[in-house]
Amino acid sequence: MALLAALLALGACQREAEAPPAPFAMTEEAMGRYCGMNILEHAGPKGQIILARYDEPIWFSSARDAIAFTMLPEEPKDIRAIYVSDMARAPSWDKPGADNWIDARQAFFVIGSDAKGGMGVAEAVPFSTGEAAAAFAKDHGGTVVRFDAVPRDYILEQQAGSDVSAPSGEAD
Repeated sequence: MALLAALLALGACQREAEAPPAPFAMTEEAMGRYCGMNILEHAGPKGQIILARYDEPIWFSSARDAIAFTMLPEEPKDIRAIYVSDMARAPSWDKPGADNWIDARQAFFVIGSDAKGGMGVAEAVPFSTGEAAAAFAKDHGGTVVRFDAVPRDYILEQQAGSDVSAPSGEAD
């Protein structure tokens, strides 16, 4: 019995230490969680969240919406990975790239810039390096922050007009 308990405990530790799943490439089938639209039709950085319960990611039309998902109490919390477009490697603002993802928790975000995201609202623009984020902020205004320092009110309160809190199909 002791051996079985030890093996079960070891297995649990290994699952906790597992690397997060790899990001998915963005395709034409990717539909935004909150807007219900094809995310390729929108400019700016995108997001994807991979939950433990699903084999496919949840897609977001903006990096900001992906961050909002993590803040909303009604959304699932079994998050295995959060990825956002690395705008340091994006071909352009209009074409942010299909496979240049960065772990959101490692990204540098520019908030308060003049850049508008996928649904035409202020964006949290993600970069893989602080230098790229600072260069963007110099050109477009804003402040560079890390994932854990993105202000809740910047993400949620300014989104009130876009009804980010309601999943697609449930908004009035």
